[in-house]
Amino acid sequence: MKYSKGSIGRTFVLQFEEGDSIYNEIEKVAQNEKIHSGIVWVIGGVKNGKVVVGPKNDKQLPPDPLVESFSDAREIAAIGTLFENEQNLPELHMHASIGKGTEPLVGCPRLGLDCWLITEAVILELLNIDAKRIKDDKKGLELLRILKPE
Repeated sequence: MKYSKGSIGRTFVLQFEEGDSIYNEIEKVAQNEKIHSGIVWVIGGVKNGKVVVGPKNDKQLPPDPLVESFSDAREIAAIGTLFENEQNLPELHMHASIGKGTEPLVGCPRLGLDCWLITEAVILELLNIDAKRIKDDKKGLELLRILKPE
């Protein structure tokens, strides 16, 4: 395990409007505000989701994602991290519990997720964290890398 020590910076509260793309809007705020790393919490209503719920085959690299989609309105509680990629653009990695009635869905909604009615997010900026999302060709993903471990 590797880690980087930092401190807490600014706090942002986001109120999404009907149809807003959750990932795009969070990453846009992070880019506009020059947030290099942070923690993100999301709650509220969502629709038009495409959620990666695991790999189709956990022995295959890069993994072929297993995706569940929905278009109707559902509830969400999610947490994620924001770190810049190799192009110095903030990239959100979030996992969520999404559901309607007795239909739970848990996974990474990175392939699409829109606001329904009201969705809220809080971004807590992390300062002096020496980490970046770096493309891992073998795994086929941009993965978090601690650059100068403590």
